[in-house]
Amino acid sequence: MSSQAQNHEFQEWWNKQRGFLDKPDSTAFLTVEIRNPTSDPTVDKGHTRSARQLSWLWLLKFQQLATSLAWLTNGSVSLLRTANRRIATNTTDSPSDSSASSRRLYRIIKLFLFLVILLLCFELVAYFKGWHFSPPSVESAEAAVERVYAKWLGIRASYLAPPLQSLTNVCIVLFLIQSVDRVVLMLGCFWIKFWKLRPVAAVEYDGSESVEDYPMVLVQIPMCNEREVYQQSIAACCVQDWPKERMLIQVLDDSDELDAQLLIKAEVQKWQQRGVHILYRHRLIRTGYKAGNLKSAMSCDYVKDYEFVAIFDADFQPGPDFLKKTIPHFKGKDDLALVQTRWAFVNKDENLLTRLQNINLSFHFEVEQQVNGVFINFFGFNGTAGVWRIKALEECGGWLERTTVEDMDIAVRAHLCGWKFIYLNDVKCLCELPESYEAYKKQQHRWHSGPMQLFRLCFVDTLRAKVSFGKKANLIFLFFLLRKLILPFYSFTLFCIILPLSMFLPEAELPAWVVCYIPGLMSILNILPAPRSFPFIVPYLLFENTMSVTKFNAMISGLFQLGSSYEWVVTKKLGRSSEADLVAFAERESDPLVETTNLHRSCSESGLDVLNKIETTKKTGKKKRNSLYRKELALALILLTASVRSLLSAQGIHFYFLLFQGISFLVVGLDLIGEQDRCIIVAVISTPEVIESNPRVVDVTGTL
Repeated sequence: MSSQAQNHEFQEWWNKQRGFLDKPDSTAFLTVEIRNPTSDPTVDKGHTRSARQLSWLWLLKFQQLATSLAWLTNGSVSLLRTANRRIATNTTDSPSDSSASSRRLYRIIKLFLFLVILLLCFELVAYFKGWHFSPPSVESAEAAVERVYAKWLGIRASYLAPPLQSLTNVCIVLFLIQSVDRVVLMLGCFWIKFWKLRPVAAVEYDGSESVEDYPMVLVQIPMCNEREVYQQSIAACCVQDWPKERMLIQVLDDSDELDAQLLIKAEVQKWQQRGVHILYRHRLIRTGYKAGNLKSAMSCDYVKDYEFVAIFDADFQPGPDFLKKTIPHFKGKDDLALVQTRWAFVNKDENLLTRLQNINLSFHFEVEQQVNGVFINFFGFNGTAGVWRIKALEECGGWLERTTVEDMDIAVRAHLCGWKFIYLNDVKCLCELPESYEAYKKQQHRWHSGPMQLFRLCFVDTLRAKVSFGKKANLIFLFFLLRKLILPFYSFTLFCIILPLSMFLPEAELPAWVVCYIPGLMSILNILPAPRSFPFIVPYLLFENTMSVTKFNAMISGLFQLGSSYEWVVTKKLGRSSEADLVAFAERESDPLVETTNLHRSCSESGLDVLNKIETTKKTGKKKRNSLYRKELALALILLTASVRSLLSAQGIHFYFLLFQGISFLVVGLDLIGEQDRCIIVAVISTPEVIESNPRVVDVTGTL
């Protein structure tokens, strides 16, 4: 009875509404007639609604709309506040950005920005005058502005568009060549996976051998002010499953901070007391950066007693069986100079920046290094997590201080001397990714300026080397030109210069497949070695284009030997791998390497652990000062201005690409990427289950 009454109430209300709509003076309204499919009023009672129910329904929809608007408003306000805080606490750009070459590039970008803003104003006037739809001619023009616009149309069609179109075609060809290279590398990787190709060692060490059967191995750990990570690297090397009398560890400390020197020296003494053969070396004259440090260590008289040298940077943690998995590959291969292993990252899921880095480096190790190692026995040494035959180092001239990429330098010279390399994709060495954009930018500047320095220095030596023509062509064209020079050149020129200009010079056409489809396909190929990162494919594509300005500037600096090309800044580490990071620890809890390393660190009998935590807290407790990156901000304004112009001409794909790429540049320019969400970590580690299963978590929560 209740539902029947509600039904009559709704019917009476609806009849009144229909009566209002059926009046002659309401013909402007749309009359809608709703018929009940059955005459039985008792049928489908559950689907009828009263006026009160409709009111609540509309109120709920209004509330949802208000919530969405409030969320967007809060997000916008938060972004503006963050940007304002970045501007208020602005510091100067990194040293590489304050160099002469960087200032010149910034001035060019500013001039370009002024030009596109001026052109946009001109185009807006033309749009509202209707000249886009019926372009005026000089003869038919009446007003002065109309004549100027008509002359501008002739100038851009006859003089500006043709050279821009030629440059566009050149960049498209380079883009296609580089894309073909990526496809070939992926096919090579699939071939390796399908046929299960992998290097096989001639012998294996199972513990039944005598001590004399183990080669003499020198382990080197170069570091400089690495107070956050020195403990874990020293501990990981000291617990190697290798006869102690057949191994010597050199801690090569280039620190210029006295407290860091004392901490590292005390850590070395602690392991010496446990019977480990380990030495502490500190240079008084710190020349040549890392290359000078390694060169000085190799000049010691006792080095001649050792056959191999393993190198680990301060944030790397080799597994206890690292030497047992790498040294056997040298057996019976007298022409083998290097065994390189893969990097694994303990903080790859820390923030968006580390996730994007993981995509790039996964492709580098899984595809580039593995394919080059299997098919041509040559690849660039990664500077760490590798074992060298000391004889090969000496024969090719040893470590040289002429570039900031001493690892690539020694690899190229060894390759030209006829030595071969092996890459082990299944042997991983834990390390840490830079978590701030400032540290990552400095690292990328060194990684892209150094190869161009080296190319200038070794080009003639490559032509004169007594190796096959194929090896020379691979080294010059693929290794240096295509992957080190052409890639940053076309990436910056095509997507940051040509694309915005083509919006204002529509006679120069940039096809949509160059803007969207080919980059999308290449991003999918790059992300295949890290399939868990597929949700980040769009941010990856945008961020790679955003980094092109840094890589282009570094490439130009190295190619023309400008001042910033010789800059060496130690990449800042936060000690994720040494502070029992909980997310990484949960994933790696069953790994014997981590258990053994943490066991040795936790059973320290000295007060060094406490002292180190205090010193680390002092370093990391400082308030972070953010930088404004001028070139990125200027390019953001250029791309957003061009997106407005593309909107006027209704270019869909170009508009969306320019809009999102401009936002990406804006986020990076305001230093809004790479921030760590400490609240999430605290929420994870504060659960009773995690604390109960990992008692050491209590110390970490205290530091947070």
